[in-house]
Amino acid sequence: MIECVSAVIIVKNGEATIEETLASLHAFKEVILYDNGSDDKTLEIASQYENVKVVEGEFLGFGPTKQAAVNAASNDWVLSLDADEMASKELTGYLLNWDSGQDTNTVIKVRRDNYLMGEWVKYAGWGSDWLVRMFHRERHNFNDNAVHETVALHADSCIKKIPHPIAHNAVQHLGQFLVKVDRYTEFNRQGGKTYPLPIIMLKTVWRFFESYLIKGGFLAGWRGLAISWSNANGVFYKYMKVYADRYR
Repeated sequence: MIECVSAVIIVKNGEATIEETLASLHAFKEVILYDNGSDDKTLEIASQYENVKVVEGEFLGFGPTKQAAVNAASNDWVLSLDADEMASKELTGYLLNWDSGQDTNTVIKVRRDNYLMGEWVKYAGWGSDWLVRMFHRERHNFNDNAVHETVALHADSCIKKIPHPIAHNAVQHLGQFLVKVDRYTEFNRQGGKTYPLPIIMLKTVWRFFESYLIKGGFLAGWRGLAISWSNANGVFYKYMKVYADRYR
């Protein structure tokens, strides 16, 4: 049993993936599930796991909401996962021997393998990420970014990479690309920069070219095409929503 590290997750309507996520954390004595108003089966699924503590709160943007989840944990050492990520057996095995007395400036960077409809994708910018996901909350926490949040580091931070991955079940069906593009681009509407239409088009085309050709999306078959198109779609609506609001 992992007793000196708490796993923390934020979620809203995560029934499609949360069971696999929570099952992967069975070795943790405490899992904090910070729910932002789920009205699907998320909480029903969570109730089946004795080590899961549900905390309910509003969504304040990804960074601030993850901060709130971290602060709800009983332990100072926390492992942060998303509701569509699973800890590997190797990772949980490694944490069984975690020494809570380690230097609090230490942060753990883990590899995240990204999956699209059950297949690991290594191209189109979806190659394995190395992300800081474990830290001591007295010295580190997430930044205040509403989207694309990261753990804020400082001059004394000591990054330790471990070779035990987490699996990111990013997309279970292609329609999720459309939902995610709409959700993420909404954060840019207030105070976003306005560009002329030709610049918006150039940025959009460049993102597709970058993802599909430079980053090898074409090597991932239809999955690479779908990812590259979604990346371009995200750029288009990120700027087009701001443009439309200004010139309607």
